[in-house]
Amino acid sequence: MRRAAVAVAAGAMAISLAACGSADEAGDSDSTKSAAKKGDDIKVGLLLPENQTARYEKFDRPLIEKKIGELTNGKGEVVYANAKQDASQQSQQVDSMITNKVDVIILDAVDAAAIKSSVQKAKDAGIPVVAYDRLAQGPIDAYTSFDNVTVGKTQGEALLEALGDKAKDGQIVMMNGSSTDPNAAQFKEGAHSVLDGKVNVGKEYDTKEWKPENANSNMEGAISAIGKDKIIGVYSANDGMAGGIITALKAAGLDVPVTGQDAELAGVQRIVTGEQYMSVYKPYAPEADAAAEMAVALAQGKALDSIAPDKVDSPTNKGIPSVLVDVTSLTQDNINDTVVKDGVYTVAEICTAKYKAACEKIGLE
Repeated sequence: MRRAAVAVAAGAMAISLAACGSADEAGDSDSTKSAAKKGDDIKVGLLLPENQTARYEKFDRPLIEKKIGELTNGKGEVVYANAKQDASQQSQQVDSMITNKVDVIILDAVDAAAIKSSVQKAKDAGIPVVAYDRLAQGPIDAYTSFDNVTVGKTQGEALLEALGDKAKDGQIVMMNGSSTDPNAAQFKEGAHSVLDGKVNVGKEYDTKEWKPENANSNMEGAISAIGKDKIIGVYSANDGMAGGIITALKAAGLDVPVTGQDAELAGVQRIVTGEQYMSVYKPYAPEADAAAEMAVALAQGKALDSIAPDKVDSPTNKGIPSVLVDVTSLTQDNINDTVVKDGVYTVAEICTAKYKAACEKIGLE
């Protein structure tokens, strides 16, 4: 059975992310109030968390830079840094942005809690911060991402569909993301809300730094602990880890459904061959555009009312103006209607010589 495309209207949902701590409304932040009225000549700091996941350098960075250029008539400057999964380095990069006197920072946190003091430093310097993809703690002025609980639910539902009547015949392994990433906790929450009571979870891991090699090692441990004849499926929180997991499964002679997320090219190609059952397609352009629009508005001292229709709460702040983007379950059935249609990949990029026969088999030509 294949799962049909399911678009999830995340933006229409009421979102609450562990509301506690400060009751300050982010929309009325001091940074927003104190931001000087600027024209198009602004400086935007862009801080991304790592470069192992293909999306950040291939999609997020160029999309954000392009949109900022469009919004500022080519006059806006983007100062870029990648933390390479090092939280301490990212804190230093925030300090550098403050020293460089950027007008606003777009921040995708390596560690949402550890970056809190750096966000406060930016706040004290009068620099607004837009949390990108992950909701950092501290006085964030705006946020854009996907409904992460719904992402986990989408993955869990797909795994159940792939297992069908065999869902109770063995055990699954759950390979969650890094414990330092608040998104990973929400993916896990969503997946458990769907899977609990319907499958037996044999082993579950929070995978250090989201690294494929760590997922591979965890999977080898799970196979040894559970026994390969008892494993019927794997919940993987993203495509990178799915690659490491599938390598371990192949080495053990196992072929079971594996989930993913991010629609990375390698993940899409594994879906084509049937090695990976699904991924979650998160269209990066709307997320990147929203971050750029909010950043430019904040740098220019403008309100976010017309840009950010949603509100979310972090552990430290309430009512953060937000844009939440829809997601889609990506399977063999809808590759053409998602990543190909949206121009993320061409058929030629997906269907290289190695995958040509598999592409033809599923009608991807």
